[in-house]
Amino acid sequence: MSSDQNAFDFATITLADLDRLDSTVINDLSFGVVGLSPEGLVKVYNQTESRAAGLSLDSVLNTHYFATTAQCMNNFMVAQKFEDEPTLDTTLDYVLTLRMRPTPVKLRLLKGSAAPLRYILILRSK
Repeated sequence: MSSDQNAFDFATITLADLDRLDSTVINDLSFGVVGLSPEGLVKVYNQTESRAAGLSLDSVLNTHYFATTAQCMNNFMVAQKFEDEPTLDTTLDYVLTLRMRPTPVKLRLLKGSAAPLRYILILRSK
């Protein structure tokens, strides 16, 4: 665990932090990180989320996240919020259901008006 990793947690990491951190630090975060292009294509998929979801980075990168990988988030609570809101920093309780038994999580949705990527942070209980 690097000292840089310890500086970021699910509740306080910012969009600017996510945009500037290198992939090593993002991969070592204790929560899932998915970075999406404005078109919804996966550009960042950290190892924590890969392990928890059982999906390899190669199978997810550059796919449409809501249509291919996380169809259970393709609804008004998650996908539509990214379309409707110019900026986002909201946390919600959610249950993941696709290809797994129902798994309660906390989602944090981050979007900036000029940021290159939108992020979904996924915190699973231990």
